[in-house]
Amino acid sequence: MTDAARMTLQIYRRPGCHLCDDAELLLRDELAQRARAGLPPIEVQHVDISADQELEARYRRRIPVFVIGELESELVTSSRQVREFLEQAAPSP
Repeated sequence: MTDAARMTLQIYRRPGCHLCDDAELLLRDELAQRARAGLPPIEVQHVDISADQELEARYRRRIPVFVIGELESELVTSSRQVREFLEQAAPSP
């Protein structure tokens, strides 16, 4: 996979959100497991919803939200949710 084709996961979050911080730690663990398994890397981008009124209105009660392409998972709070989201969005070959 080339860098141009690298998959990107966006985390919609807000500063000071402990659920968002916890979800990101779970994500790091899952991405590390994927790397050990030789799966392609996934780039992570943070989106601060408090910097945009539309995003704040859309995601305020749903964060942390993970998005890859059209696939979205809200209120990500468990490693199971993270793993299932990644398996659906970026399945193993």
